[in-house]
Amino acid sequence: MRHRMATSASCVLLAGFPGLASAADRWNMQAPASIVAQDIYDLHMLMMGIIVVIFVAVFAVMFYSVFAHRRSKGHQAAQFHENTTVELVWTIVPLIILILMAWPATRTLLLLRDTSNPDITIKVTGYQWKWGYDYLGGEGEGISFVSALATSRDQIQGTVPKGEHYLLEVDNPLVVPLGKKIRILATGSDVIHSWWVPALGIKQDAIPGFVRDTWFRADKEGTFRGQCAELCGKDHGFMPVVVEVVSAEKYSAWVGEQKKMAARADDPNKTWTLADLMARGAKVYAANCMACHQANGQGVRGTFPALDGSKAVSGPKVDQISMVLNGKQGTAMAAFGKQLSDSEIAAVITYTRNSWGNKTGEAIQPAEVRAQRK
Repeated sequence: MRHRMATSASCVLLAGFPGLASAADRWNMQAPASIVAQDIYDLHMLMMGIIVVIFVAVFAVMFYSVFAHRRSKGHQAAQFHENTTVELVWTIVPLIILILMAWPATRTLLLLRDTSNPDITIKVTGYQWKWGYDYLGGEGEGISFVSALATSRDQIQGTVPKGEHYLLEVDNPLVVPLGKKIRILATGSDVIHSWWVPALGIKQDAIPGFVRDTWFRADKEGTFRGQCAELCGKDHGFMPVVVEVVSAEKYSAWVGEQKKMAARADDPNKTWTLADLMARGAKVYAANCMACHQANGQGVRGTFPALDGSKAVSGPKVDQISMVLNGKQGTAMAAFGKQLSDSEIAAVITYTRNSWGNKTGEAIQPAEVRAQRK
């Protein structure tokens, strides 16, 4: 009922102002794709309608009073004190308006916090500057991956035309099934981030040391895009969120494929060739290291050290493995032990030790990384 009332009020408002209808798609909120987003959208339109009515009424009375009772027409200002009727009107009317606004707002807030009985639980971890996803419950349990910006550096630097989804595309989107209640557990590994997907009506701060929960249930298939909504450092603007909502059948197929890929990629008994490690390491480096150390390995003077010619890279491999796994205190070097698998860390270390001017010829195997995990 409230949805119909809010929608009707929106239609009346747009009908009264034809220009708003054509601009709605550009300037209004994104089209809702979940019941939560629909409630937020309806609440927004209801509040906007009330505000417009109040604005028009107040200014209409004010301009009429200024015009009809101006001094040049001989009107004298009325003199009265403590008019009981006026006092009651401007107390009761705002109270009624506040109640009309508070009732649906409270209902929406309670709906936003109802994370009970989820079909799937996903842990979302914010990193500088990417997202980690761990499927903790429901179909897909055990799947883990990192989602990073997929927009090329050439586009960012302006050397090639920008794509359709510039800065809003990732290498590994979050995939969820249509019509299922998805509980999100959000936390951060370094600084405060915020996981935000407007079309799904979901926005939750990811705070280090805390786990905050929220939920959504998508009611239409498609790809929905958002961003980190909390200023989190140098590459805050390069930290998009992409959620793909698919049918139950497609989701089951995706789960099966993800588990097969994980088994193949992280086989503890597999020995990788140098060429295979270099190829995979280049992708891992681009997604996790390039933002700080740059594509040419030169880093940023005074901020992020160069890897090209670095003693940390050309020195003992056990020291570099330890640094990548555990980070380095007092510096911007983050710990990647919880973000990357053994094979990914082995690949990226191999890549840095054999790229640019570094030519150690060594191939680091996943077993060596696993042996150094704490």
